[in-house]
Amino acid sequence: MDTSVTNSSRAGRSTPARPFLSTARGTLTLTLLCAVAFLDFVDASIVNIALPDMRSDLDISVQELQWVPSAYLLTYGGFMLLGGRLADLLGRRRVLVTGTVMIGLSSLIGGFAGNAEVLIGTRLAQGVGAALMLPAALSILTTTFEEGPERHTALGVWAGVGGLASAVGVFLGGVLTEGPGWRWVLFVNPLACALVLPAVFALIPGDRRRARFAHFDVAGSVLGTGGMLLLVYALVKAPDQGWGSARTIAEFAGAFVLIAAFVINEQRNPHPLLPLSIFRIKGLAAANVTGLIAFAGLIAMFFFLTLYMQNVLGYSPIQTGTAYLPLCLGVGIAAGISSQLLTRTGTRPVIVAGALVASAGLYLLSRIPVDGTYLSDLLPGLMVVSFGLGAVFVGVTTAANAGVPAGEAGLAAALLNASQQVGSALGLAIFAAIATSHSQHLLAANSPVPEALTFGFQRALLAGSIFLVAAAVIGLRTDNAHGDGEHRTS
Repeated sequence: MDTSVTNSSRAGRSTPARPFLSTARGTLTLTLLCAVAFLDFVDASIVNIALPDMRSDLDISVQELQWVPSAYLLTYGGFMLLGGRLADLLGRRRVLVTGTVMIGLSSLIGGFAGNAEVLIGTRLAQGVGAALMLPAALSILTTTFEEGPERHTALGVWAGVGGLASAVGVFLGGVLTEGPGWRWVLFVNPLACALVLPAVFALIPGDRRRARFAHFDVAGSVLGTGGMLLLVYALVKAPDQGWGSARTIAEFAGAFVLIAAFVINEQRNPHPLLPLSIFRIKGLAAANVTGLIAFAGLIAMFFFLTLYMQNVLGYSPIQTGTAYLPLCLGVGIAAGISSQLLTRTGTRPVIVAGALVASAGLYLLSRIPVDGTYLSDLLPGLMVVSFGLGAVFVGVTTAANAGVPAGEAGLAAALLNASQQVGSALGLAIFAAIATSHSQHLLAANSPVPEALTFGFQRALLAGSIFLVAAAVIGLRTDNAHGDGEHRTS
């Protein structure tokens, strides 16, 4: 046998490349990106638990207190689109580092805040940092891991971490508030950022400058960011001002005018902030709308159940946080299963089934009684919601990023996260109005406070359940992406 012929034939035979995720560097890269996602998603819920202590310690009024969470949401949603596009144009690692530094420094200053003005100002800065950090990290993930099973696994882990963070944040907020104090819900961010930054430089390749300043769409940046800021602001303030008040109508009208002008500018600009051609990707718009509606229902759940546990059942912050731990487990299991199902079934069945399951769980929770118990009235609904939440996170995240060119990955990530943030603001605004209106009606009829609060929460949770049914219907319009390099429909 001629060994030279055999060896030459082996040398000429192509060897399949080893999946990056199966390497140590690939695993570490995914771990880093998920740590960034956790740091971002955990912020809202970890701060909410500490709000009563912040108010008493800093002598903050109720009107000022609402801006501690709302200021973060305002700039986070408002600057998300700009942050995602900057990642595509200036380099993803550069924007990721900038956002991480902003969050670390603003959180450090916020932890030392001695008045409401400083605290709210640092929350505004945190939101800008998050708007830079999150789309950069997600676009790094989608461009690092090859489309197909590898990317499905990476997105499944990412989405699972995102779902877990919202619940874990409540637990951590309770532990830190009752332990070292409310300031530590802010001090943990600088510590986490100090760990993340060296890993970013070690694992994420350096950026080449991608755009000249002449290519920046300044007008689009001003119009788009201004429109999003005004829209989120209007949603945040509407429950207090009244949905039919002249001020609320003017704010929504102003947001509409700015966004309409933004769209016109993008059509005419040769280097648009938001290339409208991205919406030609089949199913992308439907995936983002599905995420918006689903988040409106799901994020509101944490808000109203937390109020129910603390104000009706008398739970302490740490008891409230501990109550969400089983939900964390369920989300993790569901995310892992869903990421494996995507290649076989596509994203559409996962999204629709997940939204319907989560809707059923919220319906169960909408039946909470005044004298409820955790095991019989909260745990069953939380577990059902957890399985739906994990599936929706994975399915929507994958569908909204499937088929997107590498040069627009940051933009696609920003669109998804912006839709989720607007959905969160929309859900809280609508459901808070529903709950408050019903509770005030019952209080006017001399109903006991616990009963009035509970029945208001029931109405809000039921509305959230209906929103998730709507998300399932819209999910039927998403493209059934399998992640094998093309979109398929079934």
